[in-house]
Amino acid sequence: MAGSKVTIYQVAARAGVSAATVSRVLNGARVSAESERLVCAAAAELDFTPNRTARRLRGRYSAVIALIIPDVENPFFTALARGVENRGRAAGFSVVLCNTDDDPAREATYIDIALAEHMAGVILAPADGASDVSRLVARECPVVAVDRSLNRLDIDTVTVDNRAGGLWAAESLFADGFSRVACITGPSSVETAQLRMEGWRQAGERHGAGGDGLLRYADYRVDGGRAAMTDLLALREPPDAAVVANNLMAAGALDALHDAGLTPHGFGLAVFGDLPFASFARQGVRVVDLPARELGEAAASLLLDRITGDDGPARTVVLRTDPTLKEKQ
Repeated sequence: MAGSKVTIYQVAARAGVSAATVSRVLNGARVSAESERLVCAAAAELDFTPNRTARRLRGRYSAVIALIIPDVENPFFTALARGVENRGRAAGFSVVLCNTDDDPAREATYIDIALAEHMAGVILAPADGASDVSRLVARECPVVAVDRSLNRLDIDTVTVDNRAGGLWAAESLFADGFSRVACITGPSSVETAQLRMEGWRQAGERHGAGGDGLLRYADYRVDGGRAAMTDLLALREPPDAAVVANNLMAAGALDALHDAGLTPHGFGLAVFGDLPFASFARQGVRVVDLPARELGEAAASLLLDRITGDDGPARTVVLRTDPTLKEKQ
């Protein structure tokens, strides 16, 4: 095997130890003499040579990963963080959670902190499409974009198939006989919001229904979903169903439906991600499952590969949403 292609996990498998033990040896941490011997022998046998990022990690960088996310109170990102923590801890790394509230300025501050504290790497769910990780790249600090991509830079990315999810959600409503299917999506600057909307639009075009008159952009928060649904219901020809692009906005949309005397049994509702808390009106809501924990695990795996020696080209991992929408009972 070429040294630059061998990963920490291959070394661990050959040595018969955990990836965390290999990480400790690379970091110069104390391990048993036998474990160190096994790791060194396996590394030599596989021609494993940590790249310059890994060498800097041993000399100057802490075994800490920064996870920068938009909303720590959203169960989707909580589950994603759990996936990152599980994979990072197994490899001997701690995870510091940073909440941006979708504020690019706060995001930039956390990136500065990650650099100042010599963190081993950063996993970032970008605040918007203009998020700037160039300082991380310039300082050779490994970075992985999760949930939302940064197409302007050649970095590893883990996302879900958002456009397909939007298509499935809208098609499920049309299949059940609804004809005016609206869409409440997130900020126009956020990639997930645009892709989920595009899936909805594609379904509408197939059925000759909807149109941008039934499209509302909101802020991925409860109040935004409530306001958008209230506005849609006030139209001269209101919708009879809606695709809502995240779980928090869906909670607000349900509040607006309740205020109007409507329920998801009469007004069709399909949402991305499990609803964040119990609701009197959640029965009948169609839910597109999002693999949040798997997103975190995949992002952490890519980052750990970069930290411990992978110099290959940037990779993009796209996880599937559940194509068979489940209905909340």
